[in-house]
Amino acid sequence: MRTNDELVQAEERPTDPLRPRMTRTRLGIFVATSVVYLAIVVGVLTTSWPVRFDWQVMLFRPYKQWPEIHTFLDYFVVLGQRGPTAVAVAAWLGWRTYRQGTLRPLLVLGTSLLLLNATVGAAKIGMGRLGPHYATSIGSNEMFAGGDIFPSGHTANAVVTWGVLAYLATTKRTRRVASVIAALLALGVGMTTVYLGTHWMSDVTLGWTAGLLVLLALPWFEAPMARAEAWLLALWRRVRERGVLVPVPVAPVAVAAPRTPADDEQPAREPVGVGSRSAGVRATEGRPYLPARPHTARSERTPVTPTGSRRPPHSDRVPRTTPLGPATGRGRTVGG
Repeated sequence: MRTNDELVQAEERPTDPLRPRMTRTRLGIFVATSVVYLAIVVGVLTTSWPVRFDWQVMLFRPYKQWPEIHTFLDYFVVLGQRGPTAVAVAAWLGWRTYRQGTLRPLLVLGTSLLLLNATVGAAKIGMGRLGPHYATSIGSNEMFAGGDIFPSGHTANAVVTWGVLAYLATTKRTRRVASVIAALLALGVGMTTVYLGTHWMSDVTLGWTAGLLVLLALPWFEAPMARAEAWLLALWRRVRERGVLVPVPVAPVAVAAPRTPADDEQPAREPVGVGSRSAGVRATEGRPYLPARPHTARSERTPVTPTGSRRPPHSDRVPRTTPLGPATGRGRTVGG
């Protein structure tokens, strides 16, 4: 019987036969590359033959020997620059992630770049070598002088970034072709930096080995990447479930019936109330928000002027006419 941990490891173990594994052959290449890496570092630290060869190439000044290709190589070296290459490869792998429904391509690229920054960046800062343009004395190794060119970051980045495409290939033939193309690009970028005089030859060789070590070590990180993918997908599902919007019911809106040709031929008439103006009721169908009210005659409205005389009362003044009463007529006396 297997324990729970063994079952989890069996599920996380890659089942794709084309997925790279840390086999004995791969482990042997990793060990041999590590020995070469240490040999280059020791040779530069002891100012032995790698340093002498560096100075021979630097004093040869390749950029003066073949000036006609200088402009082209200024653009070609961008293929080893971190920003443009990472964006281009990430865009391609993002499309593959969408088509294949797995986060593995982007996780492999991210893991490889993290390993590259950690290893190459630490070596650059720790050894602090100056470049050919900033060399202080002929024949010196220029180590621990505050520089940051050993190993070559352009070269190591070209090996890792373009090598990831070969690492993620889905067929053996595609992997072989992609490996050859990645190797040629990395070789060209490294030699271009030597031509331009920005790196020593030993910087480039150490950059090649540093990038190759990152690619060879990727199978050790397949299981952590699988766990990270499962965790990210589960987190994405939870976020989508919590972010589902509940639809709000909307009251139906009454839509008027379309007009017919007969309606267009007949003139529009306003409805008028039947009867006299005083007793009729004004139609209000046109304005439903106005309350209906009866039409009042002019005589029933409030008089404009107040009733009675405007003169102030006086004790000696006699009224011209007798006040009207219920039995008298207008302007006449009783019995007249």
